[in-house]
Amino acid sequence: MTEPLDLARLQRRLAEFAAARNWQPYHTPKNLVAALSVEASELMEIFQWLTPEESARVMDDPGTAHRVTDEVADVLAYLLQFCHVLGIDPLAALDAKIDRNEQRFPAGGAQNGVVRPQGPDV
Repeated sequence: MTEPLDLARLQRRLAEFAAARNWQPYHTPKNLVAALSVEASELMEIFQWLTPEESARVMDDPGTAHRVTDEVADVLAYLLQFCHVLGIDPLAALDAKIDRNEQRFPAGGAQNGVVRPQGPDV
């Protein structure tokens, strides 16, 4: 029986994959964040010239859906490797960021469709 998917297990698999190929020397924060940017750009390229309506239906085409899914996987893989190298817990980081954003952008704070940050760091 296979283990359920979770971030820690996926990070271990990525680390083992890289170690088996002796790629660790190349997995520096700088290189990983550059690769993350490239993969995010490849994901964006799929949507580049689509209308908002076309972009909402992108997963309806199996070939395009496969490309989107692969690029999402690449982005997540590099993000998880980046977090692993720097010792960042991505779920804890996201949870803390949501907490800060709830303070900065209180519910009901949008006026005329514009949300204005709240607090001294604006």
